[in-house]
This record gives sequence, structure tokens and C-alpha cells, in this order.
Amino acid sequence: MKTLLFKAALLAAALSLSACSIFKPDAAAPTASRGTEKPADEVAGPSAEAPSVRLITMQTPAVRAYRKVGARHIYNAYPKRIYKGKIPPLVYAVVVTETDIDATGRVTGVHFSRTPSHAPEVSGKIAELIKEASPLPNPGKIGAHTYVDTWLWDKSGQFQLDTLTLGQRSR
Repeated sequence: MKTLLFKAALLAAALSLSACSIFKPDAAAPTASRGTEKPADEVAGPSAEAPSVRLITMQTPAVRAYRKVGARHIYNAYPKRIYKGKIPPLVYAVVVTETDIDATGRVTGVHFSRTPSHAPEVSGKIAELIKEASPLPNPGKIGAHTYVDTWLWDKSGQFQLDTLTLGQRSR
């Protein structure tokens, strides 16, 4: 019975993922403007140079090790903003950042996979802090990738990064 339920869940997941392609325009479909000049005000489609979908770098041991290096760099850039000791059990905001860096460590973009609806100002402040701390240390052989970390933000404006957190108090 469990095997049957697992197979059904797997099939449902596969079908839902394949259904996503229904909404993508067919690049091979003929259009009326093919072979003609595009109007100057028409926006060009995606190019081969820039991916249309952001990919999060797989969290290999080398990438996880770089997270500590990146977090330490941010801590060194803002020593007075780091929450000392264990963070309170009910932290004001938890924000998951996805920071795109190039092969030299320069920040090329800051995105969020989790933002607090009750504290929308925090995400903007974090993006500013990350951009001002740029460049991060050179990632070496890892090269350009997406540095992911979780910010634990206190009401005081101080923070800890999950990578270097000292944990939470029980009370």
C-alpha cells in the first residue's frame, strides 16, 4: 500500500512539474513577424547570454565552506551590528537571501526566497548591507555562484547570520 501511495505521489509531482511547460511560449511556433524587422519599441526576448531562470548553486561542501567565509566578511564589515550572544527565541525577522556573486566576489544581485510580511523594511536594509559589503572574498575555484544565507534580525537592527549563529536562548 505504501509503495502504491509513493508511486502516486511521485506521478503527481512529475505531472505538476511537466504542466509548468504549458505556460511557456513555444519558440518554434511561426509568427507573422518572422523574417521581418521588429519595431523599435518591441522588447527583445531572452538571449543566449543571459539565462531566463535564476539557478541556485548546489550546496556542495566547497560552497558551504564559502558561506562561512562570506558570512565572516559581512560580520567584519558590520562588527557593531552583530547581535552578541544567543539570539532571543522570538527573533523580529527571518530573511533568506540569495546573493549572486561573480568570479571575483563582486555582488551582482540580491534576491530573497523568504521575507517577513510583518517587517518589509528589513529585506531592503539587508540588501543595502550586502551591496555595501561588496566585494565578498574571492570564491576561487567555485567561481560565480549564488551565496545563500539566512539572516536573523533583531528589533534593535542587530543581526546574526545562520551560518555563524550562536544559537537561540530558550527564553
